[in-house]
Amino acid sequence: MIGPRPTRPRAAILGKRGGETAELAKPLVAAPERAVRKLRRDVGFLGLLFASLGSIIGAGWLFGALYASSLAGPAAVISWLLGGGAVMLLAFTHAELGGMYPVAGGSARFPRFAFGGLLGFTSGWVAFLGAVTVGPIMVEATLLYASNYVSSLMTVSSGRPVLTAQGYVVAGALLLLFCTINVMGVRWLVETNKLAVCWKLLVPAVTVVALIATSAHGENFSGDGGFMPFGWKGVFLALSSGGVIFACLGFEQAVQLGGETRNPRRNIPLAIIGAMVGAIVLYVGLQVAFILALDPSSISKGWGAVSFSGKAQLFGPFAGLATALGLGWLAILLYSDAIVSPGGTGLLYTGASARLTFALARNGHIPAAFARLTPRGTPLFAIAFSFLCGLVIFLPFPGWQQLVGFISAAAVLTYAMVPLALGALRRQDPARPRPFRLPAASLLAPGAFVVASEILLFGGWAVVWKLIAAILIGFALLGLSTATDTSRRRASLDWRSAVWLWPYLLGMGAISYLSSFDTRTPSSIPLLGLHGPRNELTFGWDILAVALLGLAVYAFAIRSRLPDAQALEYVGDLAVEESEAVDAPG
Repeated sequence: MIGPRPTRPRAAILGKRGGETAELAKPLVAAPERAVRKLRRDVGFLGLLFASLGSIIGAGWLFGALYASSLAGPAAVISWLLGGGAVMLLAFTHAELGGMYPVAGGSARFPRFAFGGLLGFTSGWVAFLGAVTVGPIMVEATLLYASNYVSSLMTVSSGRPVLTAQGYVVAGALLLLFCTINVMGVRWLVETNKLAVCWKLLVPAVTVVALIATSAHGENFSGDGGFMPFGWKGVFLALSSGGVIFACLGFEQAVQLGGETRNPRRNIPLAIIGAMVGAIVLYVGLQVAFILALDPSSISKGWGAVSFSGKAQLFGPFAGLATALGLGWLAILLYSDAIVSPGGTGLLYTGASARLTFALARNGHIPAAFARLTPRGTPLFAIAFSFLCGLVIFLPFPGWQQLVGFISAAAVLTYAMVPLALGALRRQDPARPRPFRLPAASLLAPGAFVVASEILLFGGWAVVWKLIAAILIGFALLGLSTATDTSRRRASLDWRSAVWLWPYLLGMGAISYLSSFDTRTPSSIPLLGLHGPRNELTFGWDILAVALLGLAVYAFAIRSRLPDAQALEYVGDLAVEESEAVDAPG
């Protein structure tokens, strides 16, 4: 006699993924009220595309063309092509893994699948640090621009703008609004973002057309100093210090929302690639329009001397050009976009930081409460934690404006982990369907890892040492959490598979310290007596040293990957995870 199939505890179904809560170990039949608490697949292709595009196109474009050309001259166009191409290469690796493993917070989970717990934590921790700071910084940027009309929002302290008491309350309320939209559900998030992105695309596109149609000084491309007045070093410096890479970041939003989209295996790769192509075309157009629209007399003293006065100091050079050319209507559009664009980006990164926290909880590295979902399928604890972090970041600590370089480095280091995971998972999980398959991955995956490492080098010693320090702080917190956690959900760290991380961090730190790259001013670690950059590895040799380090570490990491069976155990049954998401009606 064949009886009814016994009900298996949920932990038996999900246990292979690791990091599940003891509460989830209850039988499914015993807790029907939990059945509705699932990720909701409310995001279609357009919503996913706009999530990535809305994160890429923030307020950075308002100043990016000026900063890039001040370092590279007209060759800043090459900087945008190189920077966009480099980030596109990294996006391709995300597209393959995002299509294969459509899980929430993928940036923190792909490295864990391939290399185990320590790499999963490292990637998630660094990604979280980058994402959780973007939302508050974008809120502050919104209020900085708005203070041109409501002066009581900001004041100047020690030569830099900070929030007043009234501004702090407004900033907190605005961040709370972003968190509330996220708590209401992913559909509210993506629909609100669609409206913001339509505006964020319209204004720069109109700016390109209006400036080129009104003023086109082709001679600016070959003026004083020629097309490349600062040489190739200027082109590379513009990638980091000129804000090119910073402006191209954000495509990974499609990956972070991977557990909440319909038909993820198709939508995630298409959204990532589509967003990057659109952003690169727009940024190159803006740089060309900026160079053409400049009055030739403004570059007579060199590209580094180009400056704007009045409102353009706050709202950017495009506003200054529009005013000088008599395009008052365009200036008004730019003033309004300076408020809307950072707000839209802050909304998305508030959601991204919460999903990364959710992923760290799923991996078992932080308390399980952060992985709990509301009836609307949103991680309430994780969103609340992002809100609290934002309130701290709003405080007038010295140097918050310097976080831009750190955010870029944190994002790039997170990106760097994905090509490694791709190379390992190609060997560990070869039979899994790949909706998007990166061609020539055996060459492009190590190439992407080297490219990410070079971008870190271009950021300079001042950024690299802070990033390494942040990682070490994360390890200390992880060690404290591991030592005090007596529950059975404590995750394995898989030290052996992460052994390559130490020579990579030490190597990048040493090369950066000895390199020729800086962020305009030398930086030091007083307690250690390290003052850099030393410029002992001159330009070219430092780039070669990082390339060799990257290739060696890539080969070492692939050899150190988890055994195939253990990697597949961490991946688990994605059909189970997908069953935790509810398809939107229609």
